Amino acid sequence: MTFVQVIDCKTSRADELNRLMDAWVEATQGKRTATHSIVGRDRADSTHVVEIVEFPSYEEAMQNSNLPETDRIFREMVALCDGEPSFTDLDVMRDEQLNKIVVRSFFEDVINGKNVDAADAICTSDYREHDPSLSSYDVGLEQAKAENQEIMAAFDPVATVESMVAEGDMVCVRASFKGRHVGAYQGMEATDREVSGTAHATFRCLGGKIAESWWNFDDLGLLKQLGMVEG
Repeated sequence: MTFVQVIDCKTSRADELNRLMDAWVEATQGKRTATHSIVGRDRADSTHVVEIVEFPSYEEAMQNSNLPETDRIFREMVALCDGEPSFTDLDVMRDEQLNKIVVRSFFEDVINGKNVDAADAICTSDYREHDPSLSSYDVGLEQAKAENQEIMAAFDPVATVESMVAEGDMVCVRASFKGRHVGAYQGMEATDREVSGTAHATFRCLGGKIAESWWNFDDLGLLKQLGMVEG
């Protein structure tokens, strides 16, 4: 179970405390078990600083605490604080990365649901799509919907999200797809051949919606399966 430790302190030396956290990261490189660390300063009280550190489990957090480097940095941190820091230990009950949710809904509702209009609620009004297989590498929402509708009508694809990684406002997806060539595609009439392939996509999210995306499909592999190029 993921474990989170919240360290709450008061200090008039926040900049020094931040540099100390840099020193801890450097000193524990290759040793620490922490996977994510955030340091925030209270907008209403600049002396109020909170650090949130995430670990894969409580047991691994204890391993991290027992590192000599962690003990040394903690003693230096206490010296920078106005009083003893407080600690809150949390077992994570729920962890939803909201940008992942909206990206997954794009795959489920737009692609697998065969409903390009679902993108209206999922994407921002000024959404931009970048895909070398479209008529232009930079198209807006309506143009992307129209061209993707043609692709879906031609192949009736089903996409599977194989893995997904989120950092900041970006979400990267590794996906696979299967379908059948049931409609005209790039001037080629339907062959009724089954097709499959892989794709990678990166999404930029803004305010709970997708604002921009970049797509890369195995277009050469697809054309080979259709007999349009030599294998």
